[in-house]
Amino acid sequence: MGRLAFKMSPALRSFASAGLFCCWRFVTLTAVAWIIDYQHVLVRTRELGLHSVYYNSGAFAHADGGAVRIVGWLGPADPTIRMDLPATMICVEPPYEQNLADQLLTIWPARLAGPAWVLPKSHWSFELDHGSRAWLPGVLEDVGIDPGLLEGRAHAAAIQFEPAEPHLLHTAVRQLLTHLVSSDFAVIFPQYDHLVTVHHHKQLWWQTLDSEFADLLVQGTG
Repeated sequence: MGRLAFKMSPALRSFASAGLFCCWRFVTLTAVAWIIDYQHVLVRTRELGLHSVYYNSGAFAHADGGAVRIVGWLGPADPTIRMDLPATMICVEPPYEQNLADQLLTIWPARLAGPAWVLPKSHWSFELDHGSRAWLPGVLEDVGIDPGLLEGRAHAAAIQFEPAEPHLLHTAVRQLLTHLVSSDFAVIFPQYDHLVTVHHHKQLWWQTLDSEFADLLVQGTG
């Protein structure tokens, strides 16, 4: 089940962590974001024909990997990309982070109805305690999420963004592209089986089984 983010005192948070509250809300004039329990993420991704690549992680793949079309939207030149990679790659102009996030919003929600999920391809405990601890709490606060609600979670619960507020997803993706150094994040659309990797080399990598949708991504206009 989904949970709304709510900034709590330490005492109230202890009640929530003990399971005494099933949901909570952080009310603000500009931002509403949900935390989706990881078990719900697993159920929904399985229904979409996706499987988890690593235990408790946000890294997912299609069961029928041979039919996947890969489209990469790329920022700066990256010599680490394999030349034999079976993907269509499109370069964007600088500022890379802004333009890649803009490009994502030409697809969602205009072409993909429903919410979008953002989750680490590792898990929150690693990212908030080690991998991205210097800057990730601030990004979460920027989109209305109390980082304390994700601290210590050794799994990849999802942050849900609603179509009515696409600027929040834009903020999250732009900031991730700006700050990620070694970790990657994922964007999942829970009504579709498309996958997006927010790569730390300032890239967005799409994976889809839908050839027509892949052609749309190659056009790069949404």
